[in-house]
Amino acid sequence: TAYLMDAVRRVTAGAVDSGCKPSVLSAIAKYHLTERMRTITNDAMDVLGGAGICLGPRNVMGRSYQGVPISITVEGANILTRNMIIFGQGAIRCHPYVLREMEAVAEPDAERGAQVFDRALFAHVGFVISNAVRALFLGLTGARLVPAPGPRETRRWYRQVMRMSAALALATDAAMIVLGGNLKRRERLSARLGDVLSHLYLVSACLRQHRDQGAHREDLPLLEWACADSLARTQEALLGLVRNFPNRPVAWMLRVLIFPLGAHYQPPSDALCHRAASLLLEPSPTRHRLTEGIFIPEDPRQSIGRLEYALARVLEAEPIERRLQEAVKQGVMPDGELETLIAGGLAQGLITESEAAHLREAQAARHEAITVDDFPPDLGLTGDEVRKQDVPAQEMPVQDPDGRDSPP
Repeated sequence: TAYLMDAVRRVTAGAVDSGCKPSVLSAIAKYHLTERMRTITNDAMDVLGGAGICLGPRNVMGRSYQGVPISITVEGANILTRNMIIFGQGAIRCHPYVLREMEAVAEPDAERGAQVFDRALFAHVGFVISNAVRALFLGLTGARLVPAPGPRETRRWYRQVMRMSAALALATDAAMIVLGGNLKRRERLSARLGDVLSHLYLVSACLRQHRDQGAHREDLPLLEWACADSLARTQEALLGLVRNFPNRPVAWMLRVLIFPLGAHYQPPSDALCHRAASLLLEPSPTRHRLTEGIFIPEDPRQSIGRLEYALARVLEAEPIERRLQEAVKQGVMPDGELETLIAGGLAQGLITESEAAHLREAQAARHEAITVDDFPPDLGLTGDEVRKQDVPAQEMPVQDPDGRDSPP
């Protein structure tokens, strides 16, 4: 998810830096990045447990968790962005003919407007027919026969983007022809079409980032996870559109043209999730590229620095711990707490004093990473310090029965 979010951030910000004003892309980025941030924050809180609940200097997620509703609601509530803005603007701005048809209708010169409208309309009809044929062909072949750019490992994702793009174009025209102006009021259908547009943009951004960063093979699990996740969501949005389309004959036609052999996109498998997660569990070039531009303090007294320090110490101690656990399994030494294992390992000659020190450092760093803030009832202030913090209450004047103020 972080890989996908970073890709969308880079591509969208790059469009702004180049002088464009990508209103649709900005809406897509705002909605999907904040929603995924909400998911990531909730997952992080699950991992931290009590350390994420107790606010204090050690809490790395508490304030971020409190800030989630702000990002969801500020600059347009996400429900409005998804239901109306993304597809409502994208259908007109991104369609090759609808905007021209609308401009032709508004043309003051009726004769010229009719000519422009006729040309745009006939081109639009041809566009619909070509998309129907293309969607069916790509669905029957799985888009395997379409030429695609990039290295062999990523070509299938380019092909699937082409296939779903044809499906989106066909579904959009069908919805606009059948529903007309009611499409904007049928917000659930509009939202699903917006989801398809959004997820195709997310996949495109990931492919662009993978190419721009040098197409490193070790990054493929992250790319594959992001593409598989977005394409599965694209498929679900299209199936939801077909299931709820009010004109059932048109819905049946869309199902046959878009998914002639059935719906085969699957979310990321457990094996793929494991491969992607493994890249992030230890320092690596992939992890460095993913966190590029993020300040990571080296001071273990700071919250993020404390986690990074613990990670480094635990990785150093991992092979030593594994050696001791193997000795316990073989019955060479008894099991027990860390100090018991260290003593047994030293007695058996399985570890050195230096390795024992590494184990103790890792244990201390691990304990520091999960320890929550603990404050005394007086917040550490005693004696004169407490009295200095006391603010005397202002005594309110007492009113006489006749209404005049008098001192208490």
